Amino acid sequence: MGMSLVCMFLGPILMYVSFSNQEKTLYIPLLILSLLICVLAIYLAFIGLKTIMDSMFYKASN
Repeated sequence: MGMSLVCMFLGPILMYVSFSNQEKTLYIPLLILSLLICVLAIYLAFIGLKTIMDSMFYKASN
């Protein structure tokens, strides 16, 4: 969940930086990187929430 939180802030910040510098040569790679970080944040959040929910509601079978 901590890495998801970092990615939730880092992705949009990088996206803002890339959109504000569209005339630079690193516009496209930075935009792709920021989109990947945003997708990674969503993935890590789902994995973290699934882990928390499984630990709370897991029923051990005998």
